[in-house]
Parts: sequence; C-alpha cells; structure tokens
Amino acid sequence: QVQLVESGGGLVQAGGSLRLSCAASGLTFGAYTMAWFRQAPGKEREFVASISRSGSNTYLADSVKGRFPISRDNAKNTVYLQMNSLKPEDTAVYYCAAYIERRFKTDPSNMDYWGKGTLVTVSS
Repeated sequence: QVQLVESGGGLVQAGGSLRLSCAASGLTFGAYTMAWFRQAPGKEREFVASISRSGSNTYLADSVKGRFPISRDNAKNTVYLQMNSLKPEDTAVYYCAAYIERRFKTDPSNMDYWGKGTLVTVSS
C-alpha cells in the first residue's frame, strides 16, 4: 500500500520559513516524479513544484520561483519543500503527490498518489 505522509506545516509569520517533508512508502520511490500542490480555502488545488526522479531537474510555479526550492533524498524516500519568504497568500493545505511519468505535469488529475496534506498558515 502506497503512503505519502507530509509533515512540517504550522503557523509562521510573513517573511518566515518552513520546511515541508513528505515520506513515501510502498512504492519504488526513485521511479516516481514527485510534486507538491496546495489548496487554499475556497480555491482549487494548484501546482507548486515538481522534481524529477533523480532530483536533477525541478519545475516551479511562477508564484513560488526563487522562494520554494524542492529537493529529494532517494535514500530516505523523502521529498522536501523549503518555503522561504512566506506570504499570507501562501496559506493553504500542502499536498505531496507522486506520478510515474518522467515528464513534468501540473494537473492534479495526472497524479497517481496523494498524501493527506499538511496545513501552512502565514500570518501578516
């Protein structure tokens, strides 16, 4: 059974930082492209960042470029999202996702597996 478990969310002031982690089990981690999405109250789930299977390539949404680097440790079956210079508009539930294809995808419907999410709240 595939499990993706996010951690690291919480309450932070604007301008602060958080690091999210997503621990994967039940799948061959290195065979999956990993992604982060977020969903704010009343809004649709939106793409945040993706990282290739080896970790050598990343793709970020324009809204987080330069602020949210994504990384992975295949030895630990974990993907990370370092969130810097946080803004109140970054407040959302952040979800980890995995999909088997190599090509970067941003549509939530293309993901194979999802975590349950972790809440990030940025106060002004």
